[in-house]
Amino acid sequence: MKKPKWVVEKEQAKKAATAETVWLFGLHAVRDALMNPARQKLRLMVTRNAADKLADAIAASGIEPEEVDPRTFSAPIDPQSVHQGAVLEVKPLDWGSLADCCIGGPGQGAPRVLLLDRVTDPHNVGAILRSAEVFGASAVIAPRHHSAPETGALAKTASGALERQPYLRVKNLADAMEELRAMGYLFFGLDGGADQTIDQVADAYRDRPIALVLGAEGPGLRQRTRETCDALVKIPFAQDFGSLNVSNAAAVALYAVRG
Repeated sequence: MKKPKWVVEKEQAKKAATAETVWLFGLHAVRDALMNPARQKLRLMVTRNAADKLADAIAASGIEPEEVDPRTFSAPIDPQSVHQGAVLEVKPLDWGSLADCCIGGPGQGAPRVLLLDRVTDPHNVGAILRSAEVFGASAVIAPRHHSAPETGALAKTASGALERQPYLRVKNLADAMEELRAMGYLFFGLDGGADQTIDQVADAYRDRPIALVLGAEGPGLRQRTRETCDALVKIPFAQDFGSLNVSNAAAVALYAVRG
């Protein structure tokens, strides 16, 4: 019996968490990785059609592609993955420290960051990275364990944002929050049962560095994470009840606290 796709992706994520390299796939993810000078590129496998579409990126990267037959594409990825004829083996990116990414520069306004508490689905994290890039977040931060590592599925969902949007995986999320607090950050944890809305809080603190803290769908924020937040806030809904996917909630929240 064939394993469901989500089971395969979860197993791949566990392997990726301890692996020294990552296999990216899909034209957008591969193109942006090829164009990223900070990305260490090891092996590129492409069909003739994909090589033509990626010609400029391949030339800029200097990597020698391996042309493969689309009928016998044998890259070490899940056979169900929509690879579009292109896969690239890379080293994970190193974004440096929290201070490297989360201290705003002159003329940039008060910085915004996202913290993810046990958000393990690579599709959700990929979508969050994409929104973080669109809305100018300084970084997306997650614990090293119980979070989505760099995988092909995450990179494909991020549609290139993984190469440009800092994604930091830290040893301990609460400790990282205290480090950010020392930089002047305020922490707003998203909780559907909160008394105040994110709009109400954001209006009062737009000139301050803000960290939005989101938990996994279902269990939400862990108790220690909740206690470390300065306030719990909710996204207002038109009806008495509403819920958003965590990646959609991240996009709405980032828009609400934009500087």
